Amino acid sequence: MLAYIVARSRRLTFPAPVAVDVLFLIAWCGLIFFLSSQSALPLPPMFPHADKLIHAGAYAVMGIFAWRMFQHSSCPAVLHMILSVCVCSLYGISDEWHQSFVPGRDSDVADWLADTIGALLAVSVMQGLSFGYCRSSSGT
Repeated sequence: MLAYIVARSRRLTFPAPVAVDVLFLIAWCGLIFFLSSQSALPLPPMFPHADKLIHAGAYAVMGIFAWRMFQHSSCPAVLHMILSVCVCSLYGISDEWHQSFVPGRDSDVADWLADTIGALLAVSVMQGLSFGYCRSSSGT
């Protein structure tokens, strides 16, 4: 639902300047960095591997911000998607490396995979919603 609202709001109102989208992306990265710097986050036990779902969700939001940022360029849509996922995936790698220096935390390849999958899913949904909206508004 969030992806639908974001996609529709971008098309129905004036496009946000690229600087605003970059600031949202940077702010989200800063929040991820801050949370990754904590020795132990107080999370209630939910189910096995719930942290992977949290990782995917956090990087899905990041994927939306990255996708919006690249929408201001004139590159083909598939390149927007690739760049958005690559930015998120590379940040995920750097975040896992950063966590290896935080006491009580460790880096985990499975966390990075969850990050990348979350970004990929969100970017795919955003692109699909954008494509669907463009097709319906053009009458095809």
